[in-house]
Amino acid sequence: MANTPQSKKRARQIERRTDVNKARRSRIRTFIRKVEEAIASGNADAAKAALQAAQPELMRGVTKGVVHKNTASRKISRLAARVKALSAA
Repeated sequence: MANTPQSKKRARQIERRTDVNKARRSRIRTFIRKVEEAIASGNADAAKAALQAAQPELMRGVTKGVVHKNTASRKISRLAARVKALSAA
């Protein structure tokens, strides 16, 4: 348990940041889920539009420190490959 004033303040700050990060991570997952739902429905145009919306959201998570850069790049790459395969088929 935090004892000094500084450690109490840090605990309060961590609590606030955790809430913000949790919301941001949830928002990223929602955008990814929309892309995957569009892919599952077989709608290439909707999937492409959802991917275009999801890309900046994922990279924003990188700049905010919620997601690692390579993780975001990997997710975007895999989603893009699936969307491309869908539109080619």
